[in-house]
Amino acid sequence: MQTLYLDLFSGISGDMLIGALLDLGVSGATLERGLQRLRLNGYHLHIARRHKSGIEGVKFDVHLTADGTCSEPKVESGHGHSHEHPHGHGHDHSHGGEHSRTHEHGSENGPQRDFKSIRSLIEASNLSSWVKERSIAVFRRVAVAEGKVHGLPPEQVHFHEVGAVDSIIDIVGACICLEALGCPRVLASAVVEGTGWVKCAHGRFPVPTPATLEILGARGIGITQCEEPHELVTPTGAALLAEFVESFGPMRGLIARKTGYGLGTRDNKTRPNVVRAILTDAEDSDPDEPGWERDTVAVLETNLDDVTGEVLGHFVESTLKAGALDVFHTPVQMKKNRPGTLLTILCTPEDADRFTERLLRHTSAFGVRRSVLERRKLHRDWVSVKTPMGEVKIKVGRLGDEVVQIAPEFEVCRDKAVQAGVPITEVYEAARAAARLVIDGKN
Repeated sequence: MQTLYLDLFSGISGDMLIGALLDLGVSGATLERGLQRLRLNGYHLHIARRHKSGIEGVKFDVHLTADGTCSEPKVESGHGHSHEHPHGHGHDHSHGGEHSRTHEHGSENGPQRDFKSIRSLIEASNLSSWVKERSIAVFRRVAVAEGKVHGLPPEQVHFHEVGAVDSIIDIVGACICLEALGCPRVLASAVVEGTGWVKCAHGRFPVPTPATLEILGARGIGITQCEEPHELVTPTGAALLAEFVESFGPMRGLIARKTGYGLGTRDNKTRPNVVRAILTDAEDSDPDEPGWERDTVAVLETNLDDVTGEVLGHFVESTLKAGALDVFHTPVQMKKNRPGTLLTILCTPEDADRFTERLLRHTSAFGVRRSVLERRKLHRDWVSVKTPMGEVKIKVGRLGDEVVQIAPEFEVCRDKAVQAGVPITEVYEAARAAARLVIDGKN
C-alpha cells in the first residue's frame, strides 16, 4: 500500500486536493465516470494545467450551469487554457482555493440540502461501498460541526453552505480520486491557516471560521495561523483532513516517488496558493509500522443495575442504526455486591455528545464516562464474489499489502443459506474460497 503525504503549508480546500490527486496521475475520465454515478445534474468540470507562483500543477473547478439543468457533467481539460468563466455566485470573498466560491460560508448557488438528503443521494448511487462510506462520513463531520455552531442536532442542519452541487462534487470527487490511487494511507503536515475576516451568510467571522474550528477540534487536530491575510483552510478541506489523515507532523524519512500540485484561485501574498501531495511507498515513510491504518474512537461507558434485557436489546439495535460504530453490554459486579451491566458505545469523537445524550435519555444512567482512544485497524475493502448459492459480499482486511482477514457478510450468507437449504458454514466456506481466487487474481 502506498502512503499519501499532504503538505499543507498553504492550507487546503476540496478543489485543491482533487487537483493535486489529478496531478499525481488520476485521470479526469476516471473522476468524471465516478461522478456520473451520482446522477447529479447542473454542473460541468474544468481541469487544466496551469502555473501558480511558478509552480505547475492542476487547477480543478466545478462550474454550475446557468439554468442548473445540465443533463450530464462535462470535463474540459487543456494545457495552457485558463477556462476563466464567470461564476455568477454573488461572491463576497474568495477562499484559499475554493474556486472563488461562496458556498462554504453561505451562498445561494444550487439547491439547498440537509444531511439526510445528501446521504440518500450518495447511498442511492452506483458508487463503490468505500466511496459511499467515506463521502457520507465527511459530510457527517460538517453536519456535526455546523450543528454545534447553530445549536442544532446534526440531522437538522440545513446544508445551505456545503450542500451545493460544487461541494458535493468536491467531497465525493476527492473520495473517488483516493480510491483510484488505491486508497492510500494518508499523512499530513501541520495545518496552516491564515488570518483576517470572511463575510458569511451569518455575518463577518474571523479566520478560521467556526465550522473549520469545530471540525478540526473534534478530531483533535491542531491549527497554526500564519501571516497570510486570507482564509487558507475551508470547512470542506478541514473535513477531508479529519476523515482521512491518520497523523500530522513533519516528513520522516519520506522518499517522494511522485509529487502533485493542486492549484488554488487566489495569488497569495506570502506563499504559493497550492497544496502539495506526495506519494511514497509505505515502507519509505515509516519502516517501524506494519501497514495498519490509524484513527481515533470515542468510548462511552455507564454502569446500570436496574435495566431489563428488553430495554438493553432495543437500545443496542436502535443505537447501531443511529450510527454508532459498536454497542455492547457486559455483566459486572457493582457496589453492595449487586449484579449489573456495563453498557459501552464506540463512536467517532465528533458523535460523542450525541450518543452521550442518547445514553442519558434512553437508559437509567445518571452519568457517562468518556474517553478518546487511538485505534489501529486493517485497511478494509469490499468485494462481491459468486458462489454456487449466489453472490456474496466480502469484507477484506489488509495489513499493508498482505490480506490477513476475509470476512463474508453475515446477513447475506444467512439469506443465501436459507434460500439454498444449506448450512450457513457452507456458504461461508464457498465465499471465502471465491474471494481468495479474486484476491490472488485467479478469477
